[in-house]
Amino acid sequence: MTDDTITISPGPRFRTAMMLAVLADALQVVVFPLFVAGAASPADDILDFAVGAMMVHLLGWQWEFLPSFLAKLVPGVDLVPFWTMAVANVYRKSKRIAVATEESREQHPELKDPQRS
Repeated sequence: MTDDTITISPGPRFRTAMMLAVLADALQVVVFPLFVAGAASPADDILDFAVGAMMVHLLGWQWEFLPSFLAKLVPGVDLVPFWTMAVANVYRKSKRIAVATEESREQHPELKDPQRS
């Protein structure tokens, strides 16, 4: 009997993006409020620009990154781990697309070319 379950494991780019997102969110929640006064700090903004650029480099352009980036610019909202949530949502979305693609392949097997038979 064959097992037709689909196993999708996060690749190295997803793991790197998740580690970067968790690190950036931890820095913004724990470290930056201790050393920088106010939410309008240049260090927070520079970190958000760098993390956004790295996320696009690692995972490509994803719409989930735009609300994460914009929300980090609003004072007080920058304490929510939006980067981590965005990467998790991109992974969830890619997993769902992969499962749908696999199901589509199972429902529509390749047609044989009558001229090659």
